[in-house]
Parts: sequence; C-alpha cells; structure tokens
Amino acid sequence: MADQLNITPLLAEILWQRGYRTVEQMDRFLSPMLVNLAQPSAVPGLEDAAHVVNEALRAGKRMAVWGDYDVDGITSTAVVKQFMAERGFEVAHHLPNRLEEGYGMNVSGVEKLAESGIGLLLTVDCGITDFEPIERAKELGMTVVVTDHHLPAQNLPVADAIANPRLPGGEGGPYESLAGVGVAWVLMAALNSLLPGERVDMRKTLDLVALGTIADVVPLSGQNRILVKNGLLRIKEAARPGMAALKVVSNFDRLADLGAGQIGYHLAPRINAAGRLGSPEKGLDLLLAESYEAALPVANELDAVNAERRKQEQEITEEAMKQAHSMLDKRGFVLFSEGWHSGIIGIVASRIVEKFHRPCLLLTEDPETGLVKGSGRSIDEYDLHGGLCKLEELLEGFGGHRQAAGLSLKKENVEKLRERFDRIVADELGERPLPAKIKVDRELTFAEINHVLLKELEHMQPFGLGNPEPVFVSEPVVVQEYRCFGREREHVKLVLRDEKTGANLPAKVWRQAKALRREVQGTQLSFAFTPKIDRYNGIPNIEMNVKDWN
Repeated sequence: MADQLNITPLLAEILWQRGYRTVEQMDRFLSPMLVNLAQPSAVPGLEDAAHVVNEALRAGKRMAVWGDYDVDGITSTAVVKQFMAERGFEVAHHLPNRLEEGYGMNVSGVEKLAESGIGLLLTVDCGITDFEPIERAKELGMTVVVTDHHLPAQNLPVADAIANPRLPGGEGGPYESLAGVGVAWVLMAALNSLLPGERVDMRKTLDLVALGTIADVVPLSGQNRILVKNGLLRIKEAARPGMAALKVVSNFDRLADLGAGQIGYHLAPRINAAGRLGSPEKGLDLLLAESYEAALPVANELDAVNAERRKQEQEITEEAMKQAHSMLDKRGFVLFSEGWHSGIIGIVASRIVEKFHRPCLLLTEDPETGLVKGSGRSIDEYDLHGGLCKLEELLEGFGGHRQAAGLSLKKENVEKLRERFDRIVADELGERPLPAKIKVDRELTFAEINHVLLKELEHMQPFGLGNPEPVFVSEPVVVQEYRCFGREREHVKLVLRDEKTGANLPAKVWRQAKALRREVQGTQLSFAFTPKIDRYNGIPNIEMNVKDWN
C-alpha cells in the first residue's frame, strides 16, 4: 500500500490503524479533492430548499438571511451574502445581539424584517427549533427556508423547506457532521446551477467554510475534511482582505500556511469575540470587507475586544476552578455565579472539562429576563444533550449536541439541577470519575523520528475532532536535562536520551511543571508525545511535544 501511494510504511500503518483499509480510502484521505464531495441531495431537504429559494427569488421576493452570533453563524451569513451578491441579488441579514436577543430567532426581529419588505427568509446555523418566530414569519406572508445542523425536536417548524443533515435520512450519511456553514455552502452550490446567469466559483468561499467548521468543533473527517483542507489553501492565499487582516492582527504573516489548531486558537476567537461580548456585526464586516485598508481597522478592533474577552475569561476560569475543586465528589459539575459573562462561560466550561474530565454546566444570571442561562461541555463518554433531555422539566429551554449544549432555567431550579445532573451522570458513567485517556497511534523509536516523518505527518492535516494529531509512545528513555520556563515557570523543557542509539531529543511539556518535577532528572520514563518542528531562532529543529509520561 505504501509503495502504491508513494508514502512510508509508517504512515500507511497509522492510516490502517485509523480505519483506512484500502489504497483508495488512504488516497482519498491524503488527497481530499473537491471532486469527491457528495451530491447536495445527500443533505435531507436540501434539494427542496434550493428549489424554494430559487422560485422565491425568480418571483422577485426580497431576501434576508438570519444567522447566529458565533463564528459558524457569521461565516454562514457571509457565504450566503457573498454568493448572492455575485449572482446579482442584494441580501439583507440579521445577526442577533447575544446579550439583548440570545440564541436563535425571535418574533420582533422577524416582524422588523417583514416591515422592511422581506419576502424570503433563509436561516443559517439556527431555526430548527424556532417554532414561534417561523410561524410568525409565515403569518406575515414570508417564504421561510431553514438550514441548520443542530438536533431537531420531535416536531419541525412550519417552514416551506428545511435542510438539516440531522434529519431522518441524514444520520450515517456523508454530510452528517456538517457545521452550519457547511450546510449553507452546499445549499449555495445547489443554487449555483438553478439561478439564472453565469455560475460563480464556489471555491472562493471555502475559506469561510474552513473558518466556521473549525470554530464549531465538528469532526474534521469525511466531507468536512474535504471542505476544510481546500479552505485552508484559500486562507493561506489570503485573497480575502478580511482574512489577510485577521492573520496579521493574530501575529501571523499574511501568507502564512496555518493549520486547524492555529485557526481555532487564534483566528476564530477574534471573530467570536464581538459576538460573545455583544454584536457580531463587526465580524461580518471584516469577512466581507472589500479592501485590506478597510479590513485592518476592523481587525484591530476585534483584536482589542478579544483581549478584553481573554481577561474576563481568565477571571471567570479562576472562580469556576475554585467551585469545581469544592465539588470533587460530584460526577457532573453545575457551577453558578450571577456575575459571569454569558458569552464566555462556554469557553470556561471547556477548560473545566479539560482539567477534571467530567461533564460540566456553567450557569449565570441574565439580568434582563431574570432567568439563569447556561453553557455545557462534555467528555467523549457522555451524551450531554441526551442528559439534558432527562432534565427537561427543570429547564425553560435547551439545545445543542452530544458534547456541547446551551440551556436556560429559573433561578430556584439551580440547586435541583445540580443534584439531578450529578445523579444522571453517575447513573450512566458510574460513581467513580473516569480517568482521562490518551490514545496513541504506535510506539516510535528515536531512530524513526526525522524530517521525512514530520513532512509525511503534515499530509494528515487538518487535525481536530475526528482526525486527532498523531500521538506516539517512546521506549523508556533517560531524562538527561530538566528546566522550567515561562512567565510563571509553569512549562518544562527536557532533553531525553535513548540509551540504545545514544540519540538525544529536546522535549517540551506545557503547563505541567507542578506534575512533572525536577526529581525525574536522571530517571527512565516512557513518554506519549507528538514530534514537532521548532523554528525558534529561525533554525528548524525536531522536538517532542509531551502529552503524558509513565
């Protein structure tokens, strides 16, 4: 297989272990070309949605797109507006203010769109459970098309068409794991062949698809891998002025070749920051800016907002960590403070899950409604959305996925939720906390670690959920050197020696100085690690990024 694909046997072995069992499967993974995308009809309801939009536009109806305030919703809105503008249609939009309107659609926003003459309403990354606003839109004479990727309820809204890969017929299909921006892009691709006039190049908006898909933390496998891999090429080119400006304010070169991790940790949070702290309009303005000169001031503004978001995030994280430490007897955490920022608690919930390896709900009070709003994150072993379904009588509303969800409830129900959530998690996972686990691809000797291997591993990008970065385990090696570094000396730098070959390799262990102490110097340990190229001082050197040790 390796010979046929012109790769090393080591890479073929990694792909085999990950379930790619034929040369064709491996080739499609390593070369995810757009020609391998499934037909739009593989998304349930998408063909109907395309025909309804086409007919409404041909009938002269004015169109608006209703998105969400996160990166997925903003990029979805940008994809639709850019595509429609290139096809000659001016499209209005509504992105809800997170603090004033909350998630999803609302009746007053729909009424304002109707007053402005909108006759065709397309939702992106929302709408599947927005029954009342959609019913109101229909009463006002609008044609309503819903595109979403969130889990539907038992009943569906009274829209003219609904496209969602999570509808019956989509589960297990090629597009099952699409983000909202992926659904929006596939709908535009279907419309490209229906609308009058010359077709546009759909590749132009793949940078938006990559950004939104990575930010929404959906599996980067299958169709998502094709979309993101090709979208990353567009991000590298930075032909979009807003993307170029976003890269620059994130301290990257304008033409830098970025991986999914760099997009998720640096670019996406700056788009997300505006929506998290209020209005997402700045994010959309940046992505649709027509020149670099117009984009850069907006990017700088988002960078400043993101810095403020990070400051608040740090403060909330410290408070939430203290609460979590006081509840170590719980299997599922419910953490609450009246003053936490509702736009940031989701990020902090992820930090808690990462630290304690148990499901977590972070709650704060909404001063306008008096309700308590929450954001939850989970571990691989626990279906958070399924768990909230069992607590429905305590909640005013909820929605989301297996590993992430949002919810609202009355303040007097917080303590009941804390008790019941802990109980249902314990019933499913057992009374004792599950240990966090690292899955390794194979043992890797120091003799096998070279620049050829690292170049080959790059073919497996983009890494993320559904396609984790390869992790290897070493044979026992000697910890030859040890020193701490960082502002608070929280990181560790090691030099590891393989006694069999005499080879030395540097290694870094991030944020683990308290766990990996100086006493390990001179001892033998095995390490779980990912090999990396360190380009510090401009000289490319191989080093190990340590994940765990034993």
